[in-house]
Amino acid sequence: MEFTQISLYLMAALYILAGINHFISPKMYLKITPEWVPYPDKVNLLVGTAEIVLGILLLFPESRATAACGIILLLLAIFPANVYHYQKARRKGKGVWLTLIRLPVQALLVYWAYLYT
Repeated sequence: MEFTQISLYLMAALYILAGINHFISPKMYLKITPEWVPYPDKVNLLVGTAEIVLGILLLFPESRATAACGIILLLLAIFPANVYHYQKARRKGKGVWLTLIRLPVQALLVYWAYLYT
């Protein structure tokens, strides 16, 4: 198996498992959801569903580019939640570095998805 195929399966697994986690541990995501997001519980489930579907669609050559574009859009859409999480961590003085590092990781995840467009 070549590197790009391993990378693809790893990315698909990452999004499928992250999506499933939205259903298993919703409180974790709801804690970092900005207050201005309407119906946060429903948005959490929508994001989880989108991650699962997009992760599965990555596995099929016919839908791979569309799924990768969807992942990029999803990452852009959830970026404000990551900024909010960082700001919240700063106020509490807990987990600041982890939440700060997460911000540029988003750019790497966008680039990773872009490779499959």
